[in-house]
Amino acid sequence: MNSYSKTLLRFSAIFAFIGAFLGSHMAGAGSYAFKSVHAHILVVGWLTLFAWAVYYKLFPPTNKLLARIHVVTAIIGAIGLTTGMWFYYLNPFGFSQTFTTVFFIVGGSTLLLSFAVFVLLTFTKVDE
Repeated sequence: MNSYSKTLLRFSAIFAFIGAFLGSHMAGAGSYAFKSVHAHILVVGWLTLFAWAVYYKLFPPTNKLLARIHVVTAIIGAIGLTTGMWFYYLNPFGFSQTFTTVFFIVGGSTLLLSFAVFVLLTFTKVDE
């Protein structure tokens, strides 16, 4: 298994556990305060990172720099978006609205950059 695939797979597993834990917590508490965070952790963190892990397993990239940028921005963006969403919607630490908004936007923008780099990767030559 190549390192890009392994790294993304491991992070997707962590996101899967956190998402399942949040779902269990919401069910036990009878509160859906985390519903948006929970959904994004599972969709962006678990499913998307897992799909990208499979992609890298099936199509080892020839452009290593582009692949590295993609993997790094994918992980930072998934963490940044979901953490920023948590800060923005629930504000557990009492951060200022400006800080939570900027954190959320930067995380989401980093993830969007990752998706754009992935599009470029799919149009570059891959080893088959």
